[in-house]
Amino acid sequence: MIESFSLEIEDAVFACLEAGEGIPVVFLHAGVADSRMWTGQLRAVADAGYLGLAYDRRGFGQTSSPDESFSHLEDLEAILDALDIHACVLVGSSRGGALAIDFTLAHPGRVAGLVLMGTSISGARRSKLTPDVMRIVHAMEAVTESGDIDAINAVQAHAWLDGPLSPSGRVSGPVRTLFHSMNGAIHAHPRLTREEAPEPAADLVASLDTPTLLIAGDLDFPHIVNRHDDLSEDMENAFAVVIEGTAHLPNLERPDLFDALLLEFLDTLTGEDQPAPQ
Repeated sequence: MIESFSLEIEDAVFACLEAGEGIPVVFLHAGVADSRMWTGQLRAVADAGYLGLAYDRRGFGQTSSPDESFSHLEDLEAILDALDIHACVLVGSSRGGALAIDFTLAHPGRVAGLVLMGTSISGARRSKLTPDVMRIVHAMEAVTESGDIDAINAVQAHAWLDGPLSPSGRVSGPVRTLFHSMNGAIHAHPRLTREEAPEPAADLVASLDTPTLLIAGDLDFPHIVNRHDDLSEDMENAFAVVIEGTAHLPNLERPDLFDALLLEFLDTLTGEDQPAPQ
């Protein structure tokens, strides 16, 4: 059973979800989502004998904070400290993956393993995009300036949920409804203007020897798939998988495949025979 709770750290109140008990697995959401994107995975790891934890970062979901100077990296450290979690496995999607990398570089002794899905990297060089992809990027930029949340949701769902070169509406049903709810909540939040940029990680990520599972969807933005391929070659202790027929959020599109990969990685990492999910 997933339980929700709030964690007050100075002037910020973080909305958190947790399930299970055991070795902590901390989930970091994408920049177009919030902690709800991980509810299926929280249940999966809890059933397998782990403690699953997810939270909404500042500016996302139900977390509230004033417009003050802050660092997502320092927030993650403070949350782990408040919950007495010294070491954990970090599972990060997109910008959540970049945060997982930043935290591992800053605190290598606190991260037992990494799962990076369609990951960003702090300080990554701007990629050259094809004209077809640039049309989607320009559409997202234009609609964001309009402030029309419904229009923003429609364009960003096409880009990030369907995939930029896939037919609009490829993904439907509850997954699309969830995406619209999560992404809409982001644009309804008061704007935070004082985030402290993390140190660039682009030239350091290859030096990480933390056991890592890399996952990408083949319908994601091409530069993200290329980054996945590059990381699979550059990170010596990484295992890489591409989930076909999915875009930026494979855990929502194919939870059966994603969860199996995640649990196999956790089992290998911990060296423990976890009970089979019920």
